[in-house]
Amino acid sequence: MTSSSRGVLAASFAPGRTALPAATRFTREVMTAWAAASISMEAERLTGELVSEVGDVPFEIVWVHQGDSLQIELREKERDSAAMSPPSASVTVWGVSFAGALRTRWARLALPGGQSSPVDDWTGQRASQGPGWLGYLADASDLLAGTLDPDMVPALIAQIVVPRLATWCAVYTVPADDGPLSLAYLWHADESKIDQLRERLDEAAIPSVDNLTPVPIQLTEWQSLAFPLMARGRSLGLMCLGRSGRFPDDVAQLAEDLGRRAALAMDNARLYAQQADANRALQRSLLPPGTPAETPGLDYSVVYEPAGETNEVGGDFYDLFTTGEGTWRFAIGDVCGTGPQAAAVTGLARHTIRLLAREGYDVAAVVSRLNQAILEEGERARFLTLLHGEITSTDDGLDLSLISAGHPEALRLRPSGVVEAVVTSQSLLGVFPEAEFAVDHVHLAPGDVLLGVTDGVTERRSNGRLLDDDGGLAKLLAECADLSARAVAERIRRAVQEYAIEPSADDLAILVLRAEPI
Repeated sequence: MTSSSRGVLAASFAPGRTALPAATRFTREVMTAWAAASISMEAERLTGELVSEVGDVPFEIVWVHQGDSLQIELREKERDSAAMSPPSASVTVWGVSFAGALRTRWARLALPGGQSSPVDDWTGQRASQGPGWLGYLADASDLLAGTLDPDMVPALIAQIVVPRLATWCAVYTVPADDGPLSLAYLWHADESKIDQLRERLDEAAIPSVDNLTPVPIQLTEWQSLAFPLMARGRSLGLMCLGRSGRFPDDVAQLAEDLGRRAALAMDNARLYAQQADANRALQRSLLPPGTPAETPGLDYSVVYEPAGETNEVGGDFYDLFTTGEGTWRFAIGDVCGTGPQAAAVTGLARHTIRLLAREGYDVAAVVSRLNQAILEEGERARFLTLLHGEITSTDDGLDLSLISAGHPEALRLRPSGVVEAVVTSQSLLGVFPEAEFAVDHVHLAPGDVLLGVTDGVTERRSNGRLLDDDGGLAKLLAECADLSARAVAERIRRAVQEYAIEPSADDLAILVLRAEPI
């Protein structure tokens, strides 16, 4: 971070599949907070480029507002001395620096027209254009409502307050488990004084969160006030402001009003995060507890990715389990819609398939009985597409008996690169009580691959086109000859991710079955 920085927002991320969507979401929120929507798409693309080079280690993203440009810094522990790949063409300056074991890759985006920093000119300009303080409050409310990340709200509060209302701002929060009050974010108009201010606040007597009115804080050099952050009758923390002179009455009243709005935004973000955690736990419960550990003759791989950009439980699911010596059952399906009702049908489908298969019902009987079970849900029923089958190991590969109930077509890849659809699409489930289902028989010779996907793959959209238009999925699969099942699944997953810039709005599931070469 350079000495000329005029605004800083940072967040830390754990490695894994959620890192990229979380980092992209953080960047989008930063662009909203800094009124830089005009370069938001470029900023998100740049974030993706930097995150794609991160190894399996935690990392931090720091956005620095420099007045006429925005600089992104990605900090991680140094893994090697490999050079940084040049970012996209819209980047004006980029580089990499090292400090001990820490490597920082950074790049800078120019702001159109030399846009000013939000911590000095932005609030004043916006307020002067509207009806005084009311315009300022309205803009502040819009910014606070623009994020549902609980960790971002304290940072936004401080950025909004300084320097329009105070020289510095410290936001203290009460953890969701009602633990002790802790400093969540600290900001000073002069960044070089933040560390000194932090030490002073550590020694100061911070008021209790039970106070319902502003309370003075004893700090020489500044007049300081602590404003309660209360929402829905619950104390969430304190917003502490300091300035060199006394607080004018209108500024104190404005800060008190802003504190109420900030508390409501903080509470909404916490509720959203709690609901998201609950939905993730529910989603995990709908996935199988595991897959077969040893599968002689069968090479397989499964990929499941929730959309990640919404707060809803998706309807995609998969399963693969052993039913006997040398036999397995598999399923991949998609329930229409999202949310609790879709999740109920997802759970019903996966558990029904497992139970009936292990009771000895053949593939057609399982699908027929599942159709009836869904219809018996009445108004709670949802349409379901399903690919379900049985795998039997033979001396010359794998024999499959399978049914596609309205599901995207299953594809077989030969070692020669030839790809063909191998099942007949039949009625989807949950629609027709009289529906009957017939089994298709498919043989996988050594090296053959069977691919099953949900429509999160086939219907991935970019500029009005779907990934599977003109046989797009078959063309992708044709490039995977001689690859392992895991490599095929990863190739398809990566192609879906790279097909469009925007994060996917639909869950995806990928199932790859491969007869091991002799």
